[in-house]
Amino acid sequence: MEFVIKISQFLLSLSLLIVLHELGHFVPAKAFKTRVEKFYLFFDVKFSLFKKKIGETVYGIGWLPLGGYVKISGMIDESMDTEQMAKEPQPWEFRSKPAWQRLIIMLGGVTVNFVLAILIYIGMSYFYGDKFLPNENIKDGLFIESTVANKAGLLTGDKILEVDGYEIENFNEISEKVLFGKNITIERDGVKSTVTLPEDFLSQLIDSKEKSFINLRQPFVVVEVPDTSYNKNSGLRKGDLIVGINDYKTKYIDEVLQGLEKFKGQNVTAKVVRDKSEIDLPLSISDEAKLGLVYASSSTPATLEALGYYQYNTKEYGFFESFPVGLTKAKDRLVSYWEQLGAIFTPSTGAYKGVGGFKAIFDIFPNVWSWQAFWSITAFLSIMLAVLNLLPIPALDGGHVMFLLYEMISGRKPGDKFMEYAQMVGFFILIALVLFANGNDIYKAIFD
Repeated sequence: MEFVIKISQFLLSLSLLIVLHELGHFVPAKAFKTRVEKFYLFFDVKFSLFKKKIGETVYGIGWLPLGGYVKISGMIDESMDTEQMAKEPQPWEFRSKPAWQRLIIMLGGVTVNFVLAILIYIGMSYFYGDKFLPNENIKDGLFIESTVANKAGLLTGDKILEVDGYEIENFNEISEKVLFGKNITIERDGVKSTVTLPEDFLSQLIDSKEKSFINLRQPFVVVEVPDTSYNKNSGLRKGDLIVGINDYKTKYIDEVLQGLEKFKGQNVTAKVVRDKSEIDLPLSISDEAKLGLVYASSSTPATLEALGYYQYNTKEYGFFESFPVGLTKAKDRLVSYWEQLGAIFTPSTGAYKGVGGFKAIFDIFPNVWSWQAFWSITAFLSIMLAVLNLLPIPALDGGHVMFLLYEMISGRKPGDKFMEYAQMVGFFILIALVLFANGNDIYKAIFD
């Protein structure tokens, strides 16, 4: 059932983005009286799942879910319809239109993607508001269990204050800023200092295959004491909070684990919080520093607030307030993704190792249906789709825009043969990128 929910969200988001992107090309093309021969969701290699001709356009759904397209008459695109291009230009063809009209048609898709992302962020700000954990409310620092981060100088208990001069305001910013940052200003035991990360820090993280990086320090909450446990008669119950072992205080999981290591192989007295009262219970710690029970590795914001560990802030926005907030969120996400893309195209960072394809996108959707998560992911994917489509690679919108700008500036239109060859080169580059990204997915699935 979880797979069905994830795949449903994935396909719905992908379909929405593709249809609206192609609509961004379709509408201005029709407005400029340019013939659109096909409008397809997914690719119809050899056959279609559905198609219907309305007027001069065939609308359909292909079977290969790698994107979608509109086929515009008189345009050298992925269809490589050289037969049509060999004929005399017709007034209703793309190539017969003024350069500025062709530019608007080509920019229509990415424009819709950017506008869609902005509208989603505005809508989410209005309907959901913002719930966040201010950085100043993380009193005892962060849980940094990555050996790569530890080696670089970041330790559990550190408070991360700034990244490359950018002041961290809330917890949600930290991981991403650190991943693509260099100079990290921290506070450790009340003393401020700067940790400089190595240039290939991200590469080291990817190679380490560690699943976690920076998290909130969590309370040690008992989930289950199995009947087979050597502590089954200790009196521990589900929901108990272990806050001490003998005279050793253990407010967080990492401290409990340190305490277990310190007292392994011993019988100890644990301080346990139950129903807001503190009690002492006898526990046995194995030679392997285990308690023989199941505990929660993470808790919800509501639980963390109820236990008094963290205080979250909530902001609600009125209808008109949500517009500048949503616009700012879209801008910040765009800047962030552009920085990530810059790191990916800088080989020394090793960020390219983390590039993923369709499986990586599929994996970011939650196992339960959440409209808030769905719209948040869709907004990010819309920005990602817009930025990638603007790359100056022939076969992408950015490639067409590049040649159109050259034509408008120089007054010379590239020849059809040149455009055909450029389209072929761009197509092979695009295929190589797709194979690389999805190859990374396959490699990780096999070896991680």
